[in-house]
Order: sequence, then C-alpha cells, then structure tokens
Amino acid sequence: MTLPQGPLRGIMLKLASVMVFVAMSSLIKAVGPLIPPGEVVFFRSAFAVPVILVWLVLQSRNGEGLGRGLRTRNPLGHFWRAALGTAAMGFTFAGLAMLPLPEATAINYAAPMLTVVFAAIFLGEDVRAFRIFAVTLGMVGVVIVMSPHLTAFRQQLPGTATAVAPVATLGAIVMLTGAVFAALAQVTVRRLVIAEKTTAIVFWFSVNAAGLSLLTLPFGWSIPDMGAFALLVVTGLLGGLGQVFLTSAYRHADASVVAPFDYASMIIAVAVGYLVFDEVPTAAVILGTVLIMLAGGLIIWREHKLGHDRAD
Repeated sequence: MTLPQGPLRGIMLKLASVMVFVAMSSLIKAVGPLIPPGEVVFFRSAFAVPVILVWLVLQSRNGEGLGRGLRTRNPLGHFWRAALGTAAMGFTFAGLAMLPLPEATAINYAAPMLTVVFAAIFLGEDVRAFRIFAVTLGMVGVVIVMSPHLTAFRQQLPGTATAVAPVATLGAIVMLTGAVFAALAQVTVRRLVIAEKTTAIVFWFSVNAAGLSLLTLPFGWSIPDMGAFALLVVTGLLGGLGQVFLTSAYRHADASVVAPFDYASMIIAVAVGYLVFDEVPTAAVILGTVLIMLAGGLIIWREHKLGHDRAD
C-alpha cells in the first residue's frame, strides 16, 4: 500500500510511531521486574542501531551519502544529548515496571511541558503569559495523576487506610524524574539541530546511549532467559522503528499538525493496560490526563497561530 503524500502521510507516520512506542513500552513493562533498567536501555539502544542504519542507507539513495548524513561538527553536543537521554530512558523504564501503563504514560506527558520551561531558562526563548498558563495547567494535571501516590494528597477518612504503596510512590517520582531528563535532552536537541543533520542526531544518540548504558554493568546486570532476551531485542528494534517513523513524520507535515497525535498514546496505553496487564485507569489519571491534553493542545494551537502571524 502506498502512503498518501503531504500532511496526511505525516499524520499516519506519527500514529505509527505512537503505536510502536506504546508496544515498546509494554514490552519494557513486561521485562521490567526481571531486568535492570540500565540493561534494558542497552538493548533498547543497541538493537535500534541496525534499524536506523537501514533507514539511513535508504535515505542516502535519495541523493545524500551515508557518510555525509552521519557527519557531525559537535560530538560533545551529541554526548550530552545522549547522557541526558540515557538517564531519561533509565528512569522511565524503571517507572514503567512500578506503575500502571496509563499512569506512567500520563506522567511522561510532563516532558513537553518542562521543555518549555527549560527552553526559557537555558536557551532564552520568549515565554509569555499564555504559555506559562498552559504549562501550569499541564503540571497541575501531572500532580493530579501522581496525587494518589503522595501521602500529602491523601485524606484521612474514618475506617480507611491512609498508607500509600511505597513502590507506586517511588514509581511516580522516578517517572517524573525521567520526564525532567527527557525535557533537558530535548533542549539539547534544539541546540543541535541548528548545525547538525537529523540523521546524525538520531544515529549518534542510539550509539552513545548504548555505550553509556554499559556504565551500569557494575550495578548488577542479569542474564536473561531466551524469552526475556527475545523481548529485549524486539524492544530495541521497535525503538529504532518508532524513531524512524517519528523522524519521517516531521518531514511530511508541520510539527503543529502532527504533535497533537502524541496523545493517541494514552488511548492505546489504556487499551493495552486493560487487555494485557488488567489495569483500569483511575479517576485521577483520567482527570489529570484531560488537563495535560488541554494544556498541550493550547500550546500547539498558540504555536500554530504565531506561525501564521509571522508568515503574514
């Protein structure tokens, strides 16, 4: 089947990337209790490289040599992007093992909100009242999602237990920490794209992340059985495929067109969580997610409008 051209193709590729990444997260959640997060990061990164290389070879046939596509003027920038991204993956993968999939997905939505904040702090980007309001609204949504796991938000009712599951509390904090590192990584990408090709950014991230993850070897890697090994390999292949779909989506449509489809991941995560892991989203997850989606939609709408205004 031939994909349509233009924005519709970009949307279809974006949705494909969302589905692939949710599938990858589901596999990571399945192996999470058995395999240390650093080891999962290694498989996710190392086995993504062959997929990305095949994609780059196909790209090079369209007029750009492979060597030129991987050439970099800023190796240190790629290293720092990989260091932050590796930390983000490690914390996120650890959080996935501790939380229901819809809840982990919702907390991870904090990353684009925090990117706005960090871009203002580290890149000097102009952040006006409207965007501040949207980011605040989104973070309120994240706090609502996390609230059942934080003792300060629990009401002591007669005859009810007030104890908070320590694993879930830790999982919520770990997941939010992963979102912080993901936002910082995104800020470094914004710097890199000024002079670096997207192909180089995608490739060197996976290579560097695989290398950096080996630093966790002393903290106790395990030898996976054949089933877990197969899942880990598929996790890496899916990660590479999802990155290819995501990068390609932005080649065919503006970011403001495809970005809202990130939130399709919640619908898929709820379905997978219910059907595979017997997880039902709570009222806090639903309410918080609605606020996060509203905040993200407002930011995307505002950016789209400003883009049109600048064009006029």
